[in-house]
Amino acid sequence: MTSDNPTWLAPAKLNLFLHITGRRPDGYHSLQTLFQFVDLADELSFSLRRDATVLLAHPPTEWQTDQDLAVRAARLLQPFCAQPQGVEIKLTKNIPAGAGLGGGSSDAATTLIALNQLWKLNLTRDRLADLGLQLGADVPVFVRGQSAWAEGVGDQLTPLELPQRWYLIVVPDCQVPTAEIFAAEELTRNSPAITIRAYLTGQAGRAVETRNDCLAAVMARFVPVRTVYEWLQKYADVRLSGTGAALFCEFEDAADASQLQSRLPENWHSYVVSSVLHPHRQIE
Repeated sequence: MTSDNPTWLAPAKLNLFLHITGRRPDGYHSLQTLFQFVDLADELSFSLRRDATVLLAHPPTEWQTDQDLAVRAARLLQPFCAQPQGVEIKLTKNIPAGAGLGGGSSDAATTLIALNQLWKLNLTRDRLADLGLQLGADVPVFVRGQSAWAEGVGDQLTPLELPQRWYLIVVPDCQVPTAEIFAAEELTRNSPAITIRAYLTGQAGRAVETRNDCLAAVMARFVPVRTVYEWLQKYADVRLSGTGAALFCEFEDAADASQLQSRLPENWHSYVVSSVLHPHRQIE
């Protein structure tokens, strides 16, 4: 890979907890969550074009290119170009889709950051985050690129420095549509708000600090998630990331995470990852 066409990383995220505190008049849910970035990442590279075409190189057969968030992010930036600009995006997917790990949102955010630089647009990080919100509620936290406490629809961010941790992530063999879970009748929508201080000092209580309000609705609808959850629960505390399907366990030591991974059934899809405070965006 030459320095003229570097690879940009789009990191995955975990929701260390997820509370739904209400439902807004526009139908969106108000929430509280804590985003933690990890060193599992998609890879993107960008080849500039002389016309205004935005292409995704070698998309999978079933991929709807026009709905791809990286493509949409590129097109969102085109009106800011002084003259027509196009790009061909090469995307290597390492983050499983439909797993609650934020792969699509991260791809969009990395595209905004990369093309802002490559197209010499000079938009501020705040402006990019505002644009990213048009693509999805999680995009702004990826644009800002730091672990953060989030409120509102996930767009009101307070950066936090969190201790180094390792995680075993297990991805069940299913994809969980976010809209289906947020539409679930039994979903808890009135969790009391907690403060950052209460969370960091442990005053909110361990069960509160690690709870994901979507877990029961996901397990009721997706048997593979329930199966993995019940297996992992025998050995460690288990949490759901986002609306699923990925489940994860947190460890202070990488060896402990790897040891539990070695006990998993052979056909289970898993990763041992490290937390990342400031994800690196660009590599040679």
